[in-house]
Amino acid sequence: MCGIVGYIGYNDSKEILLKGLEKLEYRGYDSAGIAVINNDGVRIFKEKGRIADLREAVDNNVEANTGIGHTRWATHGVPSKTNSHPHQSDSARFTLVHNGVIENYDLLKREYLQKVTLKSETDTEVIVQLVELFVNDGLTVEEAFRKTLTLLHGSYALALIDEQDKETIYVAKNKSPLLVGLGFGFNVVASDAMAMLQVTDKYVELMDKEMVLVKKDEVTIQNLNGDVINREPYTAELDASDIEKGTYPHYMLKEIDEQPAVMRKIIQNYQNDSGELQIDQDILSAMNDSDRIYIIAAGTSYHAGLVGKQFLERMAQIPVEVHISSEFGYNMPLLSKKPLFIFISQSGETADSRQVLVQIKEMGHKSLTITNVQGSTLSREADYTLLLHAGPEIAVASTKAYTAQLAVLAILAEVTAKSRDIEVPFSLVQELGIVANAMEVLRDSKEEFEAIAREYLSVTRNCFFIGRGIDFYVGLEGALKLKEISYIQAEGFAGGELKHGTIALIEEGTPVIALATQKFVNLSIRGNVKEVVARGANPCIISMDGLNTDEDRFVIPEVHELLTPLISVVPMQLISYYAALHRDCDVDKPRNLAKSVTVE
Repeated sequence: MCGIVGYIGYNDSKEILLKGLEKLEYRGYDSAGIAVINNDGVRIFKEKGRIADLREAVDNNVEANTGIGHTRWATHGVPSKTNSHPHQSDSARFTLVHNGVIENYDLLKREYLQKVTLKSETDTEVIVQLVELFVNDGLTVEEAFRKTLTLLHGSYALALIDEQDKETIYVAKNKSPLLVGLGFGFNVVASDAMAMLQVTDKYVELMDKEMVLVKKDEVTIQNLNGDVINREPYTAELDASDIEKGTYPHYMLKEIDEQPAVMRKIIQNYQNDSGELQIDQDILSAMNDSDRIYIIAAGTSYHAGLVGKQFLERMAQIPVEVHISSEFGYNMPLLSKKPLFIFISQSGETADSRQVLVQIKEMGHKSLTITNVQGSTLSREADYTLLLHAGPEIAVASTKAYTAQLAVLAILAEVTAKSRDIEVPFSLVQELGIVANAMEVLRDSKEEFEAIAREYLSVTRNCFFIGRGIDFYVGLEGALKLKEISYIQAEGFAGGELKHGTIALIEEGTPVIALATQKFVNLSIRGNVKEVVARGANPCIISMDGLNTDEDRFVIPEVHELLTPLISVVPMQLISYYAALHRDCDVDKPRNLAKSVTVE
């Protein structure tokens, strides 16, 4: 997820902007830039790479009291200095930073900007060019900005400066987060309060389709009709846990929203200088020396292991077994001659998994831990570790750690396959980038998932999830999310198993959430839906673009078929979140559950 900062006041803005961007580094990014304005005009400094590189590029002799900054992860256009933000209009009068995705940018280019030569490949440049076009047509800057906003379809958080007016930052948002911070003699803009806590703890939350005129001593919020909106600021508390949560009502929602950034951060951490994915050679050797892999995990991590089995077998062509850790420790199957054990655990402290690790170490077998916590028990005691790089996950119901586990398992599978001279028919770096973009589309569709939760789950006492192939595993995770935070009795089943007993539980109005993202079983799962409908079920079909029909309730963006679990789970997470919210449940701390299970 990209990050935005802005400052207008009496102090030099450069260092404030740079420090703000550093606070947003956790989001994942491939370039960064700032633009500052003084009596000599606008100066832009931007670099592909890290903020440390940007610092070196900034001219410290330039002093300016107004500026905007940005960290970018490429969506439209490759990572490059040209495509990085800020972007400028044709005459360089207007300068803009933008988070989000403008869905109709191509149409806007064709309709309005045929005479303008665009300098970048981004959707962002279209916005700043439109503002200048409308100003040249006779509108004021405020009017031109507002008119541009009415034309945009998609998500955006924007900060715009005008070379002819260094006293104003023009701000707007829709679906992407953005705040205005209040100070004495200055005001700031940030996509996360954490970025500007260095200068203020007073913030005003902005709502969708609002625009703001930010001056050093005044903030004016308007809707797109120009009506002024008064909103009281809130205080961002300085204790660590609240800083992590920011302005989100719950950690779970924040952590769901962070998943696109986590995907990009994982790519960054597992890429080499040539852009290829890599893992430690000792891990590769252990993978290739094994004749069978045993994945040991519990709960959500177990579900990730089921999907990971598909990655490893299809890509690396190594046989894989997946076991529940609490069962494996007391009922160990006959092992292969050269096993490798993979332990998956968000916390790295799962007691059930550790007791298995202790046993297999005594037997002399090699082990790999995939965890989010460096230095955790499972990480310390296993032979090797792969980190998730998901950042702290506070909510008990795991979301971003689950998708991080899938991404790291996919990387392990692809790198192992290549080391074995097995051709992988796609670029995982590219496909995970597509996954991150698709996650952003789903993240911006919260209203639709809230409506689904209200329609299907408001009064029900139970719910069933069905799928075939890899969708079955996602259905298991969807059922777990729903039951653990909303307390609705929920179960996931393989679609073909319905007629072998489960269908007896279907009553009039029973909600059945069906996943349809796999082409080879698409018709089969739809046949299963008809079976439950004939018994009175209320079906909610979630399909992938390209496989969808008119009867489907929601269509997720198309990604590579093998990687659909990374995005099909996001609707499951959000539907569960809103179901719990509607029932007044404690979303982050569901009853009887703990984040880290440290007892067997």
